[in-house]
Amino acid sequence: MDEALTPLIAASITFLGTHFALSHPLRAPLVKSIGEMGFQVVYSLVALASFGWMVLAFRAMDLGAAPLWSGEMPSLWAISSLLTLVALTLFLGAFRGNPALPAPGAAALAQKPVHGVFHVTRHPMMWGFALWAVAHILVSPTPRSLVMVGSIAFLALVGAHLQDRKKADLMGDAWAQWQAKTSYWPRWGQLGKAGVTLWLISLGLWLAMTWAHVPLAYVPAGIWRWVG
Repeated sequence: MDEALTPLIAASITFLGTHFALSHPLRAPLVKSIGEMGFQVVYSLVALASFGWMVLAFRAMDLGAAPLWSGEMPSLWAISSLLTLVALTLFLGAFRGNPALPAPGAAALAQKPVHGVFHVTRHPMMWGFALWAVAHILVSPTPRSLVMVGSIAFLALVGAHLQDRKKADLMGDAWAQWQAKTSYWPRWGQLGKAGVTLWLISLGLWLAMTWAHVPLAYVPAGIWRWVG
């Protein structure tokens, strides 16, 4: 293993480990001792600190590390661009009527008919993160990207699976009904049911975000790789 990866791997393990620990075995005792609000503060601070360490370790690595394959192929950029648009659509759609979000009335939401991006998967936000990660690995297959972005994909997909267990314990029959109507694995043929309005909003935001990719990351992304 490249020793230069060690700090990034350590930061990534810390990021993943603290997230899983705080989300599952440590959540109940911490909420009991410091309250829900106190737990949210602790959780947020630990998440920001561990993620910040991961970002710093990522940036400190040698930019010249050899990629595992050429990420400059136009076909890979086209696939990556499409994946990020789908990822953004899933992510935005996850904020409307999502019983997985920690909000009052979750049980009632779980008993409503399936709508929008939930026709695709009951974990649209998590799959949005995973698709974003895959898109970036395709065009930037360096060791540091595989570790950092791969960690985010791992957290999203494993976290979604563990969330099913946690929600089943918390919500009982309501979550069981939601699971019966939806799927963990995406049904890509249902993307059209996300709705025209959501797709248009996502497209507009995607165009703005990929345009901003140049001044922020110094790499043209999306259609801006071919236009302008």
